[in-house]
Amino acid sequence: MSLARNLSVASRGLHNYYARKPFSVSFEVTHCCNAKCKHCHIRGMIEGETRASPEELGRICRELSPVVAQASGGEPLLRRDLEQIVRAFRVPNCAPMIALTTNAALLSVKRYTSLREAGVDEFSISLDYPDERHDEFRGIPGLFGKISDLMAQLRHVEDKRLLLGCVIQADNFRLLPRMAALATEWGIKLNFSCYTMMRTHDESYMLSAGEVDELEQVVGQLVEHRARQMNILTSPYAFRNMVAYFRNRSFPGCGTGHKFLNVNPDGTLSPCGLIIKDYASRAELVEKFSRTNECDQCYTSMRANCEKPAARMLADNLVTARMRAR
Repeated sequence: MSLARNLSVASRGLHNYYARKPFSVSFEVTHCCNAKCKHCHIRGMIEGETRASPEELGRICRELSPVVAQASGGEPLLRRDLEQIVRAFRVPNCAPMIALTTNAALLSVKRYTSLREAGVDEFSISLDYPDERHDEFRGIPGLFGKISDLMAQLRHVEDKRLLLGCVIQADNFRLLPRMAALATEWGIKLNFSCYTMMRTHDESYMLSAGEVDELEQVVGQLVEHRARQMNILTSPYAFRNMVAYFRNRSFPGCGTGHKFLNVNPDGTLSPCGLIIKDYASRAELVEKFSRTNECDQCYTSMRANCEKPAARMLADNLVTARMRAR
């Protein structure tokens, strides 16, 4: 991003912190999905899904004025007008930063290029295993090979702004150092989130007490890797909170409505992707949900990145900005 845009993003972040306005808004542009992920309840096509137009989503984005506008789903690449949506979010030389979360099954070099030209600042590609186990977990044969091939094709693209998004869970946490090594091999960044039972109520992916002790050791390796390679966006502060989440099986202090929120495909608002509502405005969401919210059943990447004390957020964001500039 340009210097002017970086300054705009930083300025908006400072303003939103003290104004208790969202840092991140996830626009779930469709709930349709071409994957069958074992830790997710969203799958398949939705006939006749009501979708807000790119222009309406752009209006909502300007109204909410987030630091980061994330296009997600479902699988956002299923929307043929995704480039138009990105352009509707984009304001020249100004916030927000625009991110795209995808399983990458439909991501080609051509689509990557068109989305970059439209204004996507960062692509987050979901990857939970460093090999073909990812295919079976996501229900898409050949997916790991496709992602690997795409990384090879984009290897020499400057400022490609790609990162892997990995959900930490019981059957993959020992593999996380290999995920970090893979990100280094591919020359891209890596970010972590935590499994939650809120989607499928499947307890088997939560860590046992003994496994949490192991996770703490694995996190130590990841923090060391981060210091050496500068390619893991998850901060040591967030890693500590992730260990605490799995140890306590909860994490209080959810900041939805103030720190982050979701926009549904039809343009209504939800607290998050795990609790789907249809509020007409942020004021309504805050009044009817956030004001009495006591949910503590997740610690997603969005919470990890948005719910920090001011000094910690500033310090972490300065390091992250250096990483993104590499």
